[in-house]
Amino acid sequence: QVQLVESGGGLVQPGGSLRLSCAASGSISSFYAMAWYRQAPGKERELVAYIHSGGGINYADSVKGRFTMSRDNAKNTVSLEMNSLKPEDTAVYYCNAARVAVTSKGLDSDYWGQGTQVTVSS
Repeated sequence: QVQLVESGGGLVQPGGSLRLSCAASGSISSFYAMAWYRQAPGKERELVAYIHSGGGINYADSVKGRFTMSRDNAKNTVSLEMNSLKPEDTAVYYCNAARVAVTSKGLDSDYWGQGTQVTVSS
């Protein structure tokens, strides 16, 4: 059992930046991938970015060029640097440890953090 704890959310103006962090209680190197998902009010959860265990990184088209995901296996942490934030980025962001695959909405069998709120508004 691995616990994931996110931090770094908050209120930011459009065009601003935030950095989200996720700390795992155990090793993250054994997981298929580490990912960030988000869920906006009234919408389904969606994949934002993920890092495969082999190091490859993938981003949703909506955040490509603005968000940067990284991982530190030694510290068992992952981060999401978010720049040029837009109001449509407003959502609860979830850290995810994928055990067997990365899907568009995540799997119940994955490990999930409790989520951190990101609000982009003037």
